Amino acid sequence: MPEDAIAPHGGTLINRMTSERERDRWDAKAASLPSLTMDARKRANLEMIAIGGFSPLDGFLTESEYRSVVRDMRLPTGIVWPIPITLAVSRDEAKKLQDGQEVALKDEDGSVLAILELSGRFEPDKRVEAEHVYKTTDEKHPGVAAVYQSGEVYLSGPITMLRHPAGLPFAEQRLEPKQTRAAFRERGWNTIVAFQTRNPVHRAHEYLQKCALEMVDGLLLHPLVGETKDDDIPADVRMRCYHVLLENYYPADRVLLSVLPANMHYAGPREAILHALVRQNYGCTHFIVGRDHAGVGSYYGTYDAQLIFKQFSSDEIAIQRVNYEHTFFCTACEGMASAKTCPHDKESHVFLSGTKVREMLSRGEEPPSEFTRHEVARVLIEAMKA
Repeated sequence: MPEDAIAPHGGTLINRMTSERERDRWDAKAASLPSLTMDARKRANLEMIAIGGFSPLDGFLTESEYRSVVRDMRLPTGIVWPIPITLAVSRDEAKKLQDGQEVALKDEDGSVLAILELSGRFEPDKRVEAEHVYKTTDEKHPGVAAVYQSGEVYLSGPITMLRHPAGLPFAEQRLEPKQTRAAFRERGWNTIVAFQTRNPVHRAHEYLQKCALEMVDGLLLHPLVGETKDDDIPADVRMRCYHVLLENYYPADRVLLSVLPANMHYAGPREAILHALVRQNYGCTHFIVGRDHAGVGSYYGTYDAQLIFKQFSSDEIAIQRVNYEHTFFCTACEGMASAKTCPHDKESHVFLSGTKVREMLSRGEEPPSEFTRHEVARVLIEAMKA
């Protein structure tokens, strides 16, 4: 079998999923262990660590790792890592635990998902974290709000995952890094471009993906299905949009659809790096970075998420970024274009704000076909009716 197209970030694909025999042993022991209940955000981080999506992390950051990541976007080893992956609990919860203990991490239904080897704890300065990671301390920023609302104490230590939560959605598309890598090898893909999305794919996104597909062997369409903002379109609706689009407008043998169980942080430039490193772990050689990647509001410059990569060498971040400017349909050009290819003024460009699109869909009105495909629009309109 051919080798993988690219090594995981840090050189080794982490696997913290236990064997069946070990799971039985931990299950028998878990009843006597102190426990914590994991909400959806914590479960997503747990899963991403366990399956190797967050390689080289094998658990929740220690205090020294946390401070290094917040300040320098690196682990103490020098490996690039842009966003701290932490386990926040209340002071009352922390008081019940002792360093060196094994702690059962439970789902909300009481089933034991994982074991934490508690190596330490610390109280972070969350304003410093917000300032460095999100470039703002504004509580209106959804990522900052999530940090502020989390527990006062961060727990550290490696995890051992016993099982995934029951009833996870999109089971058929929930491919782990080892599985996407195997799929790429099976297809004979040596170059794979990944596309991050938390929204339906409209014509501009489709254009970026197809431009990239002209240069590589395959596309990993990798929608994020962890926690997002309340006003983002629900993951199940987005998945229906992806399916109708792929069925009608993409070559089936050159695209793989798989979901990413991670949360959104809306950290703009730093999150663009995280998204790239995660896709490297999934086996991708290229990663699309467009305008305002992982941004929200006006907290980041339009192309800050592209510029931040200039701080790192190809030895530090092996996956290659594919940068694109803002794209649009130009009525004068009679096709998709960007400022790099279109000489016409904005009056010729078909542009709709997110607010305008939502208003049209809520009235049962389809946005122009130059903005979104008919099939996608119909899925969104039906979802708005429900």
